[in-house]
Amino acid sequence: MWLINSSIGRKVIMSVTGMALILFMTFHCCMNLVALFSGKAYNMICELLGANWYAVLATVGLGALAVCHIVYAFILTAQNRRARGNERYAVTEKPASVEWASQNMLVLGIIVLLGLGLHFFNFWYNMMFAELTGIAVPHHPSDGFAYIQDTFANPVYVVLYIIWICALWFHLSHGFWSAMQTVGINGKVWFNRWKTIGLVYVTLLMLGFFVVVIAFAFGCAPSLHCAA
Repeated sequence: MWLINSSIGRKVIMSVTGMALILFMTFHCCMNLVALFSGKAYNMICELLGANWYAVLATVGLGALAVCHIVYAFILTAQNRRARGNERYAVTEKPASVEWASQNMLVLGIIVLLGLGLHFFNFWYNMMFAELTGIAVPHHPSDGFAYIQDTFANPVYVVLYIIWICALWFHLSHGFWSAMQTVGINGKVWFNRWKTIGLVYVTLLMLGFFVVVIAFAFGCAPSLHCAA
């Protein structure tokens, strides 16, 4: 099957899974922004998205997309290295037209993966996993607001999340327009437009995550100062 066996097919799979993950991150960012203004509303969403069959099914689906994206990223990287052969050891001047993110997508991807593991440990493990297994956790599994407060009260986690967000920005700002190019947005005019759209979209998306981290780290989130 060409989607699995060919280089173009693998890039298509990476592009489609990547765009699906960006859509999920958009939803996740909107959900996090709710926590800025109302802890009660945020916990209502957490309860709705608890260990219900649809939430578990969606989590499994997202996990499959993430694994597929990561596996194909390593396959394509290994394939590119084999294609270059001994030339990869040659000292050459990097073209000015090649973006830094493009040259370091694997490293950025590894940082993103490590950050994802940290995020799973701080939230998913204490929430959905705890609800499914019944393990003892510091707060009720649906009290996501408490876990946000606990996580970003720790300066180490704050720094690690900021590094993760920066890595995500570089990774997605390149990956967004690269995915569009792979799926056929090749026209010169629209290619430049998608690069601009992608840069603005990803910047706003990462800014949303960053604001949540900083607001809770410095205790200035409106939800911390109201009863709702």
